[in-house]
Amino acid sequence: MQKEIRYEDVTRITAEAPIAAAVHGGRAKCLQRLIRLGMPIPATAALSFDAVRRIAAGRLPDMGALMGAFGPAPLLSVRPSSQDPDWGGPVAILNIGMCDAAYERLRHEIGAPAATSLYVRFIHAYAVHVARLDPEAFDVPAEPSHEDLALMLRSYEEETDELFPQDPAAQLTGVLKSMARAWEGTSARLLRQAKGAPADAGLGLVVQEMALGVGQGESGSGVIAFVDPATGERQVRGRYMSQSQGREALSAGAKALYLAADARGPSLEERCPAPFAELLEHGRACRERLREEMQIEFTIENGQLRILDAVRVQRSARAIVRIAVDLAEAGIIPEEEAVLRVEPAALSQLLHRQIDPAAPRDRIVKGIAASPGAASGRIVFTASEAQASAARGEPCILVRRETAPEDVRGMHAAQGVITLRGGITSHAAVIGRGLGLPCVVGASDLTLDRKRQKIVGPDGRSFAAGDVITVDGTSGEVLAGEPAMLEAGLDDAFRTLLGWADRFRDIGIRANADTPGDAQTARNFEAEGIGLCRTEHMFFEGDRLGVMREMIFAETPKGRRAVLDRLLPMQRADFERLFEIMAGSPVCIRLFDPPLHEFLPNDRAGIRYLADRLDLAASDVAARIEALEEYNPMLGMRGVRLGVTVPEIYEMQARAIFEAAIAAGQNGAPVVPEIMIPLVSAMREVELVKNRIDAVAVNLHNETGAEVEYKLGVMVETPRACLRAGDIAEHSAFLSFGTNDLTQMTYGLSRDDAGRFMSAYVQQRVYEEDPFHTLDLDGVGELLSLAAERARSGVPDIVLSVCGEHGGDRQAIEFCRARGFDYVSCSPFRVPVARLSAAQLALRAPR
Repeated sequence: MQKEIRYEDVTRITAEAPIAAAVHGGRAKCLQRLIRLGMPIPATAALSFDAVRRIAAGRLPDMGALMGAFGPAPLLSVRPSSQDPDWGGPVAILNIGMCDAAYERLRHEIGAPAATSLYVRFIHAYAVHVARLDPEAFDVPAEPSHEDLALMLRSYEEETDELFPQDPAAQLTGVLKSMARAWEGTSARLLRQAKGAPADAGLGLVVQEMALGVGQGESGSGVIAFVDPATGERQVRGRYMSQSQGREALSAGAKALYLAADARGPSLEERCPAPFAELLEHGRACRERLREEMQIEFTIENGQLRILDAVRVQRSARAIVRIAVDLAEAGIIPEEEAVLRVEPAALSQLLHRQIDPAAPRDRIVKGIAASPGAASGRIVFTASEAQASAARGEPCILVRRETAPEDVRGMHAAQGVITLRGGITSHAAVIGRGLGLPCVVGASDLTLDRKRQKIVGPDGRSFAAGDVITVDGTSGEVLAGEPAMLEAGLDDAFRTLLGWADRFRDIGIRANADTPGDAQTARNFEAEGIGLCRTEHMFFEGDRLGVMREMIFAETPKGRRAVLDRLLPMQRADFERLFEIMAGSPVCIRLFDPPLHEFLPNDRAGIRYLADRLDLAASDVAARIEALEEYNPMLGMRGVRLGVTVPEIYEMQARAIFEAAIAAGQNGAPVVPEIMIPLVSAMREVELVKNRIDAVAVNLHNETGAEVEYKLGVMVETPRACLRAGDIAEHSAFLSFGTNDLTQMTYGLSRDDAGRFMSAYVQQRVYEEDPFHTLDLDGVGELLSLAAERARSGVPDIVLSVCGEHGGDRQAIEFCRARGFDYVSCSPFRVPVARLSAAQLALRAPR
């Protein structure tokens, strides 16, 4: 039976002392580990979370015993020790115990200038952080004199009507109370909760004997790290400054020394080779024994090195990946742990340009972060303006009330997109993620004035066409001007980490790719195939839109086939290129889905242009467009309903797919295309479409002699399709759940309009999260579970997948793994994140 460990309120930190991060905080535990490594740590005591809570309530520990642990007349420091260093804490207080008596003693031991500096520093810290006095009255001169010291003591007395405390125990009591109460304050509580800390997170305090850093001989302080925090590359970083304390060296500029020998100036290595060599050895020990890259805070006191503290090196997303991979390749941690150490969000940052965290941000408006990354450019308001801007070589940001399929070419040309309407699965958001294009949607506080060609922010500022703005699709902010950027960083460490992840994950990862460019991106990110190719986007390329409109206006099946015959070679070329890029990997092609009216103009100029092209009266064109309009087009004549009532479109697409597969197979690996029918709700729909596609395959075989092999499946997007999945599976090789539309239909919500009220719903806990952003496990998830169970009860080997935007979400991947789905499919730029998430879920799963 394991012996119960009893934790005291105050514990001297030794190698064997009962110290735990959950009781005393991370700093206290780290100091114990450094002591175990044999580092020269000054005498240190740890106060537990419970002790600090009691101090905040006015109940102090035995101060005599605490002071006695450090011998007679000690000088002390107090530092915060929260459970997670990222949660922060009160500012550290140094030189506790400085008083008139200590000052006189130290004047003789280390000299008057050093003693004066220590006393002045402590008065400043105590006045500002304990007594809460105005900092301006206690500024510390660069080289304080005895007169400066006397002035600060008088200022303290005038401000508080009390003499500066001379009892070291009273000073320490004041510091402990101040730090304990600061942690319990409302502002501090909210700040740490924003960083992920629980509301009742505790604070420990570490009381440590001072290693002065000022005085006789070579004395000073510094900070050393052994990796570049921006890249993760191994190199000595930091600074050292003589006659200093704490972290002053980092902000001392030219007064500070480099650490390693450097052509730019003097270094610690040259001035104090022995302490520098010790620091290198301590860094090596931290890396190998603590299995982490640490930043060490140290002092040198009359030539002797003392280690005060060590923390994890703060690091960028790129450095997080590099450090994890380097530690694994050095055999310090296993590859599995390296994969688990990297948060998927860090990979997402690496895939896109980001705004430099140090750059100022002039926010115009905040919307919904729909596609990560950042981009700057001149404002344009139409797709044609975006294309013209790109042709001139001028980066632009496309601003629209909402985007439609005809805006896709403009989105390709733009550096970023902003829409006033829409949510996380709106047209702009989906296309933006597919293109890797920074996108902010639902910026409803922005006013768009098309006539005057300007946008107006909620603060009244106007920005005209041509003005430079910045889209931050990671935060959802739109900024004025062009802040500094950090470039994307895909290096060998990135690829190595994902290679390990692929070995550990147990679910497939495909990409949603609509164009050859998307497919190449998916291939570059090592997707295992294309899980969703939305063919309708191909009809907006080049002159195809005009041909498509001719087909819509054709009056007979024969007339439609004649026009579609002109589209067939274009579609065939698209598919052949996709198959060639994917080189034998599966490609799942969704047949035509949107309602036909989306391809028709909705303004007078567009109607006149189309009438001229069709040689029809403008009034006839307008009447035809009006006749095709629907009250609720997303639930109207689209998807399989078009395939049943206007079968010529699906027949043309099937022939283009088969011909492309035959051609690509002759030049490379055999291709077995997967054809997916959208918006199915009844088994009979599948039968009808399957019969027609089979007939196309037979006719092609009769004409060419080529064998046509393919798989037919269904995109499950309606609740009824989930309920009838058992019947539908009998005619399908696979079922792929389109969770975007399935969420819309389950909730009765428009994904383009939900952004108007979704934040209020989440804040008031109507929904835990936006269901278009995070898969709704209780509602939509139950439909998926039910459909999977019914489909596999009749067809055990049917392939199941999720291909909506939820496919790259960690929670959705976990859900799909648990129910035995074969793969998920997401936007190409989310593929690396999905690969890593899937691996981490597999590694953390119960064995």
